[in-house]
Parts: sequence; C-alpha cells; structure tokens
Amino acid sequence: MIDVTVCLAIKSYSHLVVGRNLSDIFGDFASFWNEITQEPQLRWLGPQKGVVHLAVGAIMNALWDLWAKIEGKPLWKLLVDMEPEKLLSVIDFSYITDALSKDEALEILKKGQEGKKEREADILANGIAAYTTSVAWMGYNDEKIIQLCKEALADGFKSFKAKVGVSVEDDMRRLSLVRREIGDENKLMVDANQVWDVNQAIEWMKPLAKYNLTWIEEPTSPDDVIGHAKIAKALKPLGMGVATGEHCHNRVMFKQFLQADALQFCQIDCCRLAGPSEVISVLLMAAKFGVPVCPHGGGVGLCEMIQHMAIFDYICVSKTREDRVVEYIDHLHEHFVHPVIVKRGSYQAPTEPGYSTEMKKNSLDQFEYPRGSRWQKLFADGLFK
Repeated sequence: MIDVTVCLAIKSYSHLVVGRNLSDIFGDFASFWNEITQEPQLRWLGPQKGVVHLAVGAIMNALWDLWAKIEGKPLWKLLVDMEPEKLLSVIDFSYITDALSKDEALEILKKGQEGKKEREADILANGIAAYTTSVAWMGYNDEKIIQLCKEALADGFKSFKAKVGVSVEDDMRRLSLVRREIGDENKLMVDANQVWDVNQAIEWMKPLAKYNLTWIEEPTSPDDVIGHAKIAKALKPLGMGVATGEHCHNRVMFKQFLQADALQFCQIDCCRLAGPSEVISVLLMAAKFGVPVCPHGGGVGLCEMIQHMAIFDYICVSKTREDRVVEYIDHLHEHFVHPVIVKRGSYQAPTEPGYSTEMKKNSLDQFEYPRGSRWQKLFADGLFK
C-alpha cells in the first residue's frame, strides 16, 4: 500500500501530528484534514495528489483506525453510529460545493437514517457482494481460467472481471471462455488498465460488447475526464458503462468525472484518497449523481479497508445493493491480523475494533521500511540505497 517515497513524505508531515491532542483532531476532523493537506511547504508537491496525498492518506487512515479502536468499534460501525451532523463535520467541502453543498450532503445523510437498523442487520446476516478479479489475469492459460471460474462459482461469486488489451482476438477468445463458464446470468466486467487512447478504446470495445459486459474499467488515462465521457457516450448504446477511480487523485477529480457523466461506476480507493473523510465526500457526490460506488481492492490490504466504506455506503448513504459490488483479490491477506472474510461471494462484516489494517508483527519485522529484515538485506547487498 505504501512505497518508500510515501514513507519519506509521511515523515515530512510528522510535525503536524506529533504532540497533538486526539480529542482536538477528532473533534474537528475536517479542519485538521484541511490543515494537513494545505501545509504551506508540502502542498506545492501536490497539491492533494501524488506521493504527498498518499502520505496524508496513510496518516488519516491511521487516525481513523485509532479513533475506531478507542470507541471499540469496527470503522464501519463507528461511521454508521455517527449522527448526520457529526458525519458532516469530518468532511472538507473545499472545491466541491458547486457539485455538492453541505445542505445537500446533510439531507442525504439524514435520509440515510431511515431504515438504517434494518440495513445493518442485513449486512451482518448477509455481508456485502464481492466480485473476483482473480479468474482471468493476463498470461493464464485456458485450463487455469476454467479451473478458477469453476472455483469462484463454487465459492458463491456472481460477478467476475477479466483483463483485456493485448489483442482484440485474444480478448474475444478469453472472454468467450469466461462467459461460457460463468453463464449468462452472472456479471462480467473487463479492465484495460489504461492501455488505450480514447478512439482506440471505443473501437476495441465494440466487438467485445457481445459478451454482455457490465463495464470497461480504466480504458484510457485516468486523468482524462473528457476522454472517459466520450468513451461512455459511445459505449452506452452497447449496454456497457465505464468504471474508473482507483487512480483518481482526489475528490475534485471525482467531482469532474461525475459532473461530466464520464463514469457509470465509481471506484474509490482508500489509500489513493486521503482517508475516510475524503472517501465519504465522494460517496455523497456519487449518491447525488446516482452513480453506484464499486470500491477498488488491489489485494494488498486494500480489501481490508474498502469493506468498511462499502458497508457504510449501503447502510447510511446509497441505501441500495443495486449495481454495487466490491472488488476482491485473494492476495497478501495473510499479513493482516484480521484479514477479510469472504463467504458465498460476499464480504462478511468485520467485528473487530479498528480499520482492519493492523499487520502481523512477523510481517512488520520483515517488511517495514527501513528497519525490516528484507530491507536490511537489500541495503547490505547494495541493491537499495
């Protein structure tokens, strides 16, 4: 989740956090969020994008984890139990009021109180729907794709995602294979990981539409709002939406994507954005624009985090499961004290206090920068300086 450059950026922010009274931070979280993102020297390295924003996200996620542990609740429950006015107070509305005013946000949150207990009970009983990205990575042979599809179906998954972009012919062959295995009743999405120009994306996707695809994810540069809007408009008659957001710098970029009708599925990332405060602002904007949020989970600890935000979105913001699925990748969960639990194709609501981000001591001893044994070996071998 965090690379070496981000670790260095986190150190640069330490003077804003060390020695602060936690009650002051949690009592006016939006002001603290604004203070740390607008730090007069470091903001010039962003602002609110790149490694400095990732560093802010690491700090904010840690503070929210601490807040939830102090309250003895999993993060989703901490958020769900907050009154609408308190939830509103954790959000910095700078630069987004032309798309979502505080009054509009408060109205959405107040409406989210209706039926909240029933939706919470539903989550605890049934979890939140997941989709699997692990069945059709590039390079998998046909036998492995078939095997993984069968295993995912047996595990209860109803939504599947495949990678595309090497060649149209190979994509058609692989998608035909996946669709045959999962049947017509299940959802199939595709992800291009930003490989195409805008017009190329449109032409590439036309012959793939026959496989009844729910979305094309990241078809072009993640910064190209107008390009995504053009792709979305061209593919709409084919019954396919555009999904993006895992590389979206901040809430302002999401605002523009939503205003331009440039995405039909909003993919928030808990580490790309600067913590739950910013994520909530995006959830609220998506709710206003009627766009479902389907969080990105790269399988490197992101799944542990996004489950909380998806649960909160369902219980308190969107109030619906329609068109909402949460990415699941079975990768590196063994490093976490409380890894995600997926049963019957759904994330099971975590019950332990915190944000589910606590890593095992053995993992930290090996991989924490710069003291971890793996890093020390790299230093000793002269492979990293």
